[in-house]
Amino acid sequence: MARRICLIANKKSGQNSRDAAVIERAMVALGDGAWRLDWDTRDPISDTVDRALADAPEIVVAAGGDGTVVAVAGAMLGRGVPMAVLPLGTFNFFARGLGLSEVPEEAARQILDGRPHDIRIGMVGEQPFLNNASLGIYPAILRERESVYSKWGRFRLAAHWSVIKTFAKFRKPMRMTLTIDGETETRRSSLVFVARSAYQLERFGIEGSEAIDDDRFAVLIARAATRRELFAMTFRLSIGKPLRGHDYDLVTPREMTIETRRRRALVAFDGEKARVESPFHFHMSDTPLTIILPRTDAPE
Repeated sequence: MARRICLIANKKSGQNSRDAAVIERAMVALGDGAWRLDWDTRDPISDTVDRALADAPEIVVAAGGDGTVVAVAGAMLGRGVPMAVLPLGTFNFFARGLGLSEVPEEAARQILDGRPHDIRIGMVGEQPFLNNASLGIYPAILRERESVYSKWGRFRLAAHWSVIKTFAKFRKPMRMTLTIDGETETRRSSLVFVARSAYQLERFGIEGSEAIDDDRFAVLIARAATRRELFAMTFRLSIGKPLRGHDYDLVTPREMTIETRRRRALVAFDGEKARVESPFHFHMSDTPLTIILPRTDAPE
């Protein structure tokens, strides 16, 4: 029997003819019971998710990149209906971490044959994130990336160029106070990177994946204080050989609060960014997200 599956697509992204054609092929793979809802990003994602759930789907599929996926995930928390991912973004870190194919038709078939699994996702205040959240130079890179994308298009090479441009503008590390599992310290850092994706950590050769499995964060506090040190750290990350204790310090808390000297700071979460008031409280979601995992013969 055809499964009732609602696919939510970013309306703005769907205007791209390539994405539209890819989604149509994925819809065919999902079967006759699948239907599509377009999300206009000017409207709350919760309204679109409510419309989807009103028709009693067995699965809600988020079609898009990590930004679209985390928006749908935040609205699906605690709703009791499994969520799946159809990867259409530039990096697709969350989908790749789940073991989904980046070929949408194949990912659709994996969704049909998948199994539900409850996970806890990261939160910074009320903002959910699936892969990572960060303060410091990475949000600045994302801001630069937008201008590069607007000129050259959404390519991975353009994303790398935005890193170089941001480093060239770097002046000095930020000063902050961290409260980690009740212990407080003040320090300077160019970047605090809060990871919830073991896939991302392993891809860059960074320790801490065990913390992810234990429902904790893997928090990287960069030691780089100059442009030269930033470039050196980035090079070692690119070849999967960063140096713990030299490039970064690692802590693995269940919750953490960061207070910056500035009243508001740019915070990145899964490729998106926003200005948020300090202090910033990182914690796990109170309610679970039920996600569809592809079936595999490997141990869970």
